Amino acid sequence: MRLFRASFPACGLLAIAFALFSISAFSQAANRAGMPAPPKAKQVHVKHVLVIGQTKGFEHDSISAAMAAIYNMGKESGLWDTMLRTDTELLTKKNLGNNAKNLNYFDLIVFTSTTGELDMDDSQKADMMSFIKDDGKGFVGVHAALDTNYKWPEYGEMIGGWFDQHPWMTFQAPIINEDPDFPAVKHFPKAFVKYDEIYQPKEWSRDKVNVLLSLDASKLDYENNPRVHRQDHDFAVAWSKMYGKGRVFYSTLGHTEEAWDDPDIKKMYFEAIKWALGMTEGSTASHAKTAGK
Repeated sequence: MRLFRASFPACGLLAIAFALFSISAFSQAANRAGMPAPPKAKQVHVKHVLVIGQTKGFEHDSISAAMAAIYNMGKESGLWDTMLRTDTELLTKKNLGNNAKNLNYFDLIVFTSTTGELDMDDSQKADMMSFIKDDGKGFVGVHAALDTNYKWPEYGEMIGGWFDQHPWMTFQAPIINEDPDFPAVKHFPKAFVKYDEIYQPKEWSRDKVNVLLSLDASKLDYENNPRVHRQDHDFAVAWSKMYGKGRVFYSTLGHTEEAWDDPDIKKMYFEAIKWALGMTEGSTASHAKTAGK
Protein backbone atom coordinates (compact mmCIF):
# COMPACT_ATOMS: atom_id res chain seq x y z
CA MET A 1 0.00 0.00 0.00
CA ARG A 2 1.39 3.46 -0.90
CA LEU A 3 1.24 6.12 1.76
CA PHE A 4 0.56 9.74 0.85
CA ARG A 5 1.70 12.63 3.04
CA ALA A 6 0.13 16.04 2.59
CA SER A 7 2.26 19.14 3.10
CA PHE A 8 0.76 21.99 5.15
CA PRO A 9 2.28 25.28 6.38
CA ALA A 10 2.94 25.46 10.11
CA CYS A 11 -0.04 27.73 10.76
CA GLY A 12 -2.31 25.25 8.96
CA LEU A 13 -1.07 22.38 11.13
CA LEU A 14 -1.71 24.42 14.27
CA ALA A 15 -5.26 25.17 13.08
CA ILE A 16 -5.97 21.49 12.38
CA ALA A 17 -4.56 20.44 15.76
CA PHE A 18 -6.67 23.06 17.56
CA ALA A 19 -9.80 21.91 15.68
CA LEU A 20 -9.19 18.27 16.58
CA PHE A 21 -8.58 19.23 20.23
CA SER A 22 -11.80 21.27 20.28
CA ILE A 23 -13.87 18.40 18.83
CA SER A 24 -12.40 15.96 21.36
CA ALA A 25 -13.02 18.37 24.25
CA PHE A 26 -16.60 19.00 23.14
CA SER A 27 -17.26 15.25 22.83
CA GLN A 28 -15.91 14.62 26.35
CA ALA A 29 -17.93 17.49 27.79
CA ALA A 30 -21.08 16.26 26.05
CA ASN A 31 -20.62 12.78 27.47
CA ARG A 32 -20.18 14.21 30.98
CA ALA A 33 -23.38 16.22 30.52
CA GLY A 34 -25.30 13.14 29.47
CA MET A 35 -25.79 14.34 25.90
CA PRO A 36 -26.13 11.64 23.20
CA ALA A 37 -23.05 10.93 21.15
CA PRO A 38 -23.09 12.01 17.49
CA PRO A 39 -24.76 9.37 15.30
CA LYS A 40 -22.43 6.92 13.62
CA ALA A 41 -22.65 6.25 9.90
CA LYS A 42 -24.91 3.27 9.23
CA GLN A 43 -22.86 0.22 8.32
CA VAL A 44 -24.22 -1.99 5.53
CA HIS A 45 -23.29 -5.64 5.85
CA VAL A 46 -22.11 -6.68 2.42
CA LYS A 47 -23.27 -10.15 1.40
CA HIS A 48 -21.22 -12.62 -0.62
CA VAL A 49 -22.60 -14.11 -3.82
CA LEU A 50 -21.11 -17.03 -5.75
CA VAL A 51 -22.07 -17.18 -9.44
CA ILE A 52 -21.51 -20.45 -11.29
CA GLY A 53 -21.56 -20.61 -15.10
CA GLN A 54 -20.26 -24.10 -15.82
CA THR A 55 -21.71 -25.85 -18.88
CA LYS A 56 -21.58 -29.54 -19.73
CA GLY A 57 -24.24 -29.34 -22.43
CA PHE A 58 -25.61 -26.47 -24.52
CA GLU A 59 -23.61 -23.26 -24.05
CA HIS A 60 -25.67 -20.08 -23.92
CA ASP A 61 -24.06 -16.95 -25.34
CA SER A 62 -25.82 -14.97 -22.61
CA ILE A 63 -23.84 -16.50 -19.71
CA SER A 64 -21.15 -13.81 -19.74
CA ALA A 65 -23.77 -11.06 -19.91
CA ALA A 66 -25.68 -12.59 -17.00
CA MET A 67 -22.58 -12.96 -14.86
CA ALA A 68 -21.45 -9.41 -15.61
CA ALA A 69 -24.91 -8.03 -14.82
CA ILE A 70 -25.03 -9.76 -11.42
CA TYR A 71 -21.50 -8.57 -10.62
CA ASN A 72 -22.38 -4.98 -11.54
CA MET A 73 -25.68 -5.08 -9.59
CA GLY A 74 -23.79 -5.91 -6.42
CA LYS A 75 -21.02 -3.39 -7.01
CA GLU A 76 -23.30 -0.51 -7.95
CA SER A 77 -25.77 -1.13 -5.11
CA GLY A 78 -23.10 -1.92 -2.52
CA LEU A 79 -25.27 -4.80 -1.26
CA TRP A 80 -23.06 -7.72 -2.22
CA ASP A 81 -19.72 -8.68 -3.67
CA THR A 82 -19.60 -11.33 -6.35
CA MET A 83 -17.28 -14.17 -7.22
CA LEU A 84 -17.65 -15.44 -10.78
CA ARG A 85 -16.65 -19.03 -11.58
CA THR A 86 -17.00 -21.39 -14.53
CA ASP A 87 -15.98 -24.33 -12.35
CA THR A 88 -17.55 -25.86 -9.23
CA GLU A 89 -14.52 -26.05 -6.93
CA LEU A 90 -15.97 -23.66 -4.34
CA LEU A 91 -19.21 -25.62 -3.97
CA THR A 92 -17.92 -27.32 -0.84
CA LYS A 93 -17.56 -26.71 2.87
CA LYS A 94 -14.09 -28.26 2.92
CA ASN A 95 -11.08 -26.07 3.62
CA LEU A 96 -9.52 -25.59 0.20
CA GLY A 97 -6.45 -23.66 1.33
CA ASN A 98 -4.53 -21.26 -0.95
CA ASN A 99 -6.85 -18.39 0.00
CA ALA A 100 -9.79 -20.13 -1.74
CA LYS A 101 -13.27 -19.43 -0.40
CA ASN A 102 -15.82 -22.15 0.26
CA LEU A 103 -19.57 -22.26 0.93
CA ASN A 104 -19.08 -21.13 4.51
CA TYR A 105 -18.07 -17.73 3.13
CA PHE A 106 -21.03 -17.22 0.78
CA ASP A 107 -24.65 -16.22 1.39
CA LEU A 108 -26.11 -17.07 -2.02
CA ILE A 109 -25.43 -19.29 -5.03
CA VAL A 110 -26.54 -18.25 -8.53
CA PHE A 111 -26.51 -20.73 -11.42
CA THR A 112 -26.38 -18.77 -14.70
CA SER A 113 -27.58 -21.11 -17.45
CA THR A 114 -25.56 -24.06 -16.23
CA THR A 115 -26.20 -27.19 -18.32
CA GLY A 116 -25.61 -30.92 -18.09
CA GLU A 117 -24.15 -32.85 -15.18
CA LEU A 118 -21.90 -30.43 -13.31
CA ASP A 119 -18.52 -31.51 -11.94
CA MET A 120 -19.58 -32.20 -8.36
CA ASP A 121 -18.84 -35.23 -6.20
CA ASP A 122 -21.24 -36.57 -3.58
CA SER A 123 -19.71 -34.54 -0.75
CA GLN A 124 -20.06 -31.31 -2.75
CA LYS A 125 -23.68 -32.10 -3.53
CA ALA A 126 -24.39 -32.74 0.15
CA ASP A 127 -22.64 -29.51 1.13
CA MET A 128 -24.57 -27.43 -1.41
CA MET A 129 -27.93 -28.83 -0.29
CA SER A 130 -26.97 -28.27 3.37
CA PHE A 131 -25.96 -24.68 2.50
CA ILE A 132 -29.55 -24.03 1.36
CA LYS A 133 -31.68 -26.43 3.37
CA ASP A 134 -29.93 -26.33 6.75
CA ASP A 135 -27.98 -23.07 6.77
CA GLY A 136 -30.90 -21.09 5.36
CA LYS A 137 -28.90 -19.48 2.58
CA GLY A 138 -30.20 -18.67 -0.88
CA PHE A 139 -30.24 -20.00 -4.43
CA VAL A 140 -31.18 -18.21 -7.66
CA GLY A 141 -31.48 -20.12 -10.93
CA VAL A 142 -31.22 -18.32 -14.27
CA HIS A 143 -32.77 -19.86 -17.40
CA ALA A 144 -30.85 -23.11 -18.09
CA ALA A 145 -30.29 -23.74 -14.38
CA LEU A 146 -33.34 -25.96 -15.00
CA ASP A 147 -31.37 -27.88 -17.66
CA THR A 148 -28.84 -29.18 -15.15
CA ASN A 149 -28.11 -32.16 -12.91
CA TYR A 150 -30.76 -34.58 -14.15
CA LYS A 151 -29.00 -37.43 -12.31
CA TRP A 152 -29.18 -35.58 -8.98
CA PRO A 153 -32.77 -35.96 -7.66
CA GLU A 154 -32.34 -33.54 -4.77
CA TYR A 155 -31.31 -30.77 -7.14
CA GLY A 156 -34.60 -31.09 -9.01
CA GLU A 157 -36.47 -31.10 -5.71
CA MET A 158 -34.63 -27.97 -4.59
CA ILE A 159 -35.08 -25.89 -7.74
CA GLY A 160 -38.54 -27.25 -8.54
CA GLY A 161 -38.10 -29.47 -11.61
CA TRP A 162 -36.18 -29.85 -14.86
CA PHE A 163 -36.22 -28.59 -18.44
CA ASP A 164 -38.57 -30.40 -20.84
CA GLN A 165 -38.37 -28.58 -24.17
CA HIS A 166 -39.10 -24.97 -25.12
CA PRO A 167 -42.20 -25.47 -27.28
CA TRP A 168 -42.14 -22.03 -28.96
CA MET A 169 -38.36 -21.51 -29.08
CA THR A 170 -37.49 -17.78 -28.70
CA PHE A 171 -40.65 -15.77 -29.31
CA GLN A 172 -42.79 -12.85 -28.18
CA ALA A 173 -43.99 -14.53 -25.00
CA PRO A 174 -47.35 -13.38 -23.53
CA ILE A 175 -46.77 -13.32 -19.77
CA ILE A 176 -49.11 -12.91 -16.80
CA ASN A 177 -47.96 -11.48 -13.47
CA GLU A 178 -49.54 -13.79 -10.90
CA ASP A 179 -48.06 -12.24 -7.75
CA PRO A 180 -47.64 -8.47 -8.21
CA ASP A 181 -46.77 -8.08 -4.53
CA PHE A 182 -43.59 -10.15 -4.82
CA PRO A 183 -40.54 -7.84 -4.92
CA ALA A 184 -38.94 -9.45 -8.00
CA VAL A 185 -42.00 -9.00 -10.22
CA LYS A 186 -43.92 -6.07 -8.75
CA HIS A 187 -42.50 -3.74 -11.43
CA PHE A 188 -44.14 -5.79 -14.19
CA PRO A 189 -47.71 -4.99 -15.29
CA LYS A 190 -50.48 -7.56 -14.95
CA ALA A 191 -49.92 -8.72 -18.54
CA PHE A 192 -46.93 -8.03 -20.79
CA VAL A 193 -44.80 -9.48 -23.57
CA LYS A 194 -41.09 -10.35 -23.54
CA TYR A 195 -38.99 -11.75 -26.38
CA ASP A 196 -37.36 -14.76 -24.75
CA GLU A 197 -37.20 -18.54 -24.66
CA ILE A 198 -39.64 -20.06 -22.18
CA TYR A 199 -38.88 -23.49 -20.77
CA GLN A 200 -41.53 -26.11 -20.19
CA PRO A 201 -40.77 -27.75 -16.83
CA LYS A 202 -41.19 -31.42 -16.02
CA GLU A 203 -41.48 -33.07 -12.61
CA TRP A 204 -42.78 -29.67 -11.59
CA SER A 205 -45.96 -28.90 -9.71
CA ARG A 206 -47.67 -25.59 -9.02
CA ASP A 207 -48.57 -27.00 -5.60
CA LYS A 208 -44.88 -26.94 -4.58
CA VAL A 209 -43.97 -23.40 -5.63
CA ASN A 210 -45.33 -19.88 -5.71
CA VAL A 211 -45.80 -19.09 -9.39
CA LEU A 212 -44.84 -15.45 -9.96
CA LEU A 213 -45.00 -15.24 -13.75
CA SER A 214 -46.59 -17.62 -16.26
CA LEU A 215 -47.44 -17.82 -19.93
CA ASP A 216 -50.95 -16.79 -20.91
CA ALA A 217 -51.93 -20.14 -22.43
CA SER A 218 -55.05 -18.59 -24.00
CA LYS A 219 -52.73 -16.75 -26.39
CA LEU A 220 -50.58 -19.75 -27.33
CA ASP A 221 -50.75 -22.17 -30.23
CA TYR A 222 -50.29 -25.52 -28.49
CA GLU A 223 -52.92 -27.77 -30.07
CA ASN A 224 -50.64 -28.94 -32.91
CA ASN A 225 -47.30 -28.40 -31.19
CA PRO A 226 -45.55 -31.76 -30.58
CA ARG A 227 -43.16 -30.13 -28.08
CA VAL A 228 -46.00 -29.35 -25.68
CA HIS A 229 -46.04 -32.11 -23.07
CA ARG A 230 -47.94 -30.49 -20.24
CA GLN A 231 -51.60 -31.40 -20.54
CA ASP A 232 -52.52 -28.79 -17.93
CA HIS A 233 -51.04 -26.06 -20.17
CA ASP A 234 -49.41 -24.55 -17.09
CA PHE A 235 -46.15 -22.94 -18.19
CA ALA A 236 -44.47 -21.11 -15.34
CA VAL A 237 -41.99 -18.36 -16.21
CA ALA A 238 -40.76 -17.58 -12.68
CA TRP A 239 -41.39 -18.92 -9.19
CA SER A 240 -40.30 -18.69 -5.57
CA LYS A 241 -40.13 -21.49 -3.03
CA MET A 242 -38.52 -22.60 0.18
CA TYR A 243 -36.11 -25.49 0.41
CA GLY A 244 -35.81 -26.23 4.09
CA LYS A 245 -34.68 -22.93 5.62
CA GLY A 246 -33.38 -21.53 2.33
CA ARG A 247 -35.05 -19.27 -0.23
CA VAL A 248 -35.09 -20.35 -3.87
CA PHE A 249 -35.96 -18.27 -6.95
CA TYR A 250 -36.00 -19.44 -10.55
CA SER A 251 -36.90 -17.79 -13.86
CA THR A 252 -36.62 -18.98 -17.44
CA LEU A 253 -36.11 -15.38 -18.60
CA GLY A 254 -32.57 -14.45 -19.63
CA HIS A 255 -31.94 -16.77 -22.59
CA THR A 256 -30.72 -14.05 -24.94
CA GLU A 257 -27.82 -11.64 -24.53
CA GLU A 258 -30.25 -8.80 -25.25
CA ALA A 259 -32.34 -9.80 -22.23
CA TRP A 260 -29.51 -8.62 -19.99
CA ASP A 261 -29.79 -5.13 -21.46
CA ASP A 262 -33.50 -5.06 -20.55
CA PRO A 263 -34.03 -3.00 -17.37
CA ASP A 264 -37.08 -5.12 -16.47
CA ILE A 265 -35.12 -8.39 -16.56
CA LYS A 266 -32.16 -6.94 -14.66
CA LYS A 267 -34.48 -5.50 -12.01
CA MET A 268 -36.22 -8.86 -11.65
CA TYR A 269 -32.96 -10.65 -10.92
CA PHE A 270 -31.68 -7.81 -8.73
CA GLU A 271 -34.78 -8.00 -6.55
CA ALA A 272 -34.74 -11.81 -6.65
CA ILE A 273 -31.20 -11.85 -5.29
CA LYS A 274 -32.13 -9.38 -2.56
CA TRP A 275 -35.11 -11.57 -1.62
CA ALA A 276 -33.05 -14.78 -1.64
CA LEU A 277 -30.52 -13.02 0.61
CA GLY A 278 -33.29 -12.21 3.10
CA MET A 279 -33.21 -8.46 2.48
CA THR A 280 -36.88 -8.28 1.47
CA GLU A 281 -39.99 -10.35 2.02
CA GLY A 282 -42.21 -12.15 -0.47
CA SER A 283 -44.56 -15.10 -0.48
CA THR A 284 -43.61 -18.70 -1.24
CA ALA A 285 -47.16 -20.03 -0.73
CA SER A 286 -48.66 -21.89 -3.68
CA HIS A 287 -51.87 -20.72 -5.32
CA ALA A 288 -54.21 -21.85 -8.06
CA LYS A 289 -53.73 -20.89 -11.68
CA THR A 290 -55.20 -17.46 -12.17
CA ALA A 291 -55.54 -17.04 -15.93
CA GLY A 292 -55.26 -18.73 -19.30
CA LYS A 293 -56.88 -22.00 -20.28
